[in-house]
Amino acid sequence: MNYIILDLEWNQSNRTPQAADQLIFEIIEIGAIKLSEDRNMIGEFSELVKPQVYHEMHRYTSKLIHLQMEELEKGRPFPEVMREFLDWCGEDIMFCSWGPSDLTELQKNMKYYQMPPLADRPIAFYDVQKLFSIAHEDGKARRSLEHAIDFLNLEKDIPFHRAFSDAYYTAKVFAKLADEKVLRNVSYDAYHAPLSKEDEIHIIFDTYAKHIFREFDSKTRLIADREISGIKCYLCGKNLRKKQIPWFSPNRKNYSCVGYCEKHGYIKAKLRVRKDCNEKLYAVKTIKCITKEDFEALKERYAKVKEAKKRRYHSS
Repeated sequence: MNYIILDLEWNQSNRTPQAADQLIFEIIEIGAIKLSEDRNMIGEFSELVKPQVYHEMHRYTSKLIHLQMEELEKGRPFPEVMREFLDWCGEDIMFCSWGPSDLTELQKNMKYYQMPPLADRPIAFYDVQKLFSIAHEDGKARRSLEHAIDFLNLEKDIPFHRAFSDAYYTAKVFAKLADEKVLRNVSYDAYHAPLSKEDEIHIIFDTYAKHIFREFDSKTRLIADREISGIKCYLCGKNLRKKQIPWFSPNRKNYSCVGYCEKHGYIKAKLRVRKDCNEKLYAVKTIKCITKEDFEALKERYAKVKEAKKRRYHSS
């Protein structure tokens, strides 16, 4: 298996994106490094993409990557570059990127040009930014690529903030991850959510478990699914029927609840509801052990949310 270290640059409109926009981020450059299974560099890819959607450079993009529209006009159309890129990648590969966004935006651009999808289900990949944090920090911090290069004392021999150079530096960081246990922390791009229950992703990591559920036609049906709404200890598999804190939304983005396992203590479940490329809803649930202090803090947040909801009800 080879590793494809991918980085993209994209452009967007200078106006506020609208819900009806078919392609909010248009890819203008693809850069990649190919590493062998033992993480030695064996190939490189770098191509500019001729814009078809936005013919004016976004003010922020222009400052960040130092590309002008005149240079991009010399590039080739996205479908042509993409087909060449996929041929270059070959088969039996694992994508890697700095951060979680590149594969999603790549597939959005492919869909816009009506190209065959990379896959019809979630794609496993390595988020090197997350792996660096797990290997060298607390696993939660998300540092810049340049910070990681400086931390590892790696040579900065080409400028940052172009697709190829950032892929090159990401590859250097990835190659320096010495602890093979870190590579157990695979990520999944769910631009294409699982189509059926058999395709769902259920994976247990060192400190938590993740479940990516299939598509649902409505939020009502999703929430009604017992496996989604239920909570169990990911360490022993015991169903936790009595919830210490029932499902609630602490931030209007995610849902949380807490159960108690007699063997492993407080177990927190976090649920995120998202839309995939088919505009269908799917859920991502993570489950982990938390401390008594974490439980008390979450219980306090639950009480505040409940009280705020009660005030809104009485004032309406």
